[in-house]
Amino acid sequence: MAQVALKGVNKSFGKVDVIREVDLQIDDGEFVVFVGPSGCGKSTLLRLIAGLEHLSSGEIYIADRPVMDLPPSKRGIAMVFQSYALYPHMTVFHNMAFSLDLQGFTKAEIRQRVEAAAKILQMEHLLDRRPAALSGGQRQRVAIGRAIVRNPDVFLFDEPLSNLDAALRHDTRVEIAKLHNQLGATTIYVTHDQVEAMTLADKIVVLKDGEVMQVGSPMELFNFPANEFVAGFLGSPKMNFFDGVLTAGAGTNAGQFEGEGLSVAGVRLVSQGKAEGESVRLGIRPQHMLLDPAGQLAGEVALVERLGTETVVELVTSGGTSFRLATPDSLDIANGQEVSFSFDPAKAHLF
Repeated sequence: MAQVALKGVNKSFGKVDVIREVDLQIDDGEFVVFVGPSGCGKSTLLRLIAGLEHLSSGEIYIADRPVMDLPPSKRGIAMVFQSYALYPHMTVFHNMAFSLDLQGFTKAEIRQRVEAAAKILQMEHLLDRRPAALSGGQRQRVAIGRAIVRNPDVFLFDEPLSNLDAALRHDTRVEIAKLHNQLGATTIYVTHDQVEAMTLADKIVVLKDGEVMQVGSPMELFNFPANEFVAGFLGSPKMNFFDGVLTAGAGTNAGQFEGEGLSVAGVRLVSQGKAEGESVRLGIRPQHMLLDPAGQLAGEVALVERLGTETVVELVTSGGTSFRLATPDSLDIANGQEVSFSFDPAKAHLF
């Protein structure tokens, strides 16, 4: 079993607290993604699990073993770095075999493991090449293969795709997902890219300033964000926000709800435990907004982005509030045009 447990984990560099009281349980075979903006502490947290940084306080368990006093080589982990970290003078075969050779495996065992990993990654034809003769995607596969041959309890990935172009990043992301399905190993993956997080993860850990903001499945975090930060970080285009005060009264969409309810800016909402007169931030995703001639909100079209699979429209109200609307339809509108729009109040979030 290869569960990973973090209990009260803290890390400080001098007087700067980088990781703050992190408690986290990662189950055997789970694919967990640490996500957050630059500087949020996600890579530091990964390095603490790997043993590349020392804890300031707290406990870390891998496969039910306390590992705080163990060096990285004894923790049962294998790490894939952003920079690939390949030996330029060695062939692909010897890059993948190097750690096994250090551990005293026989030549037959080393060849069997390397060839098995190369077959999984479909790179048997690359074993005699050196890193300089490989593309970025091929180098990343070598780095992943070097981790596979060790048969670790836990795979650690530190932003492995950030050096690749968009198309190659997509292809390699698919390969990593297939690899996890095939191996079933516990995997912890660090990224700042929310698309990677949403498409790869069984469970996402959202970090901000060294603290865990929310933990849950991708769709749980997307549909039920615990706070405004999580709501604004996940989703593309990002969630729209505006300030308001909850007032009693029917509002424009009263027919959609039973009971008295509350409204913001005349839009009837599910109260979500809030009280009349309370100041709130209302969040609505661009995908939940639509152009509506009878809509209760109006604005001027500031920008139209035609992306092929969807059209994103930026709107600015008379009060200067900006919104983004995203639709799969191809819209016949232009910059400067005045339009009305609405949204389903059941999809709104109050913070």
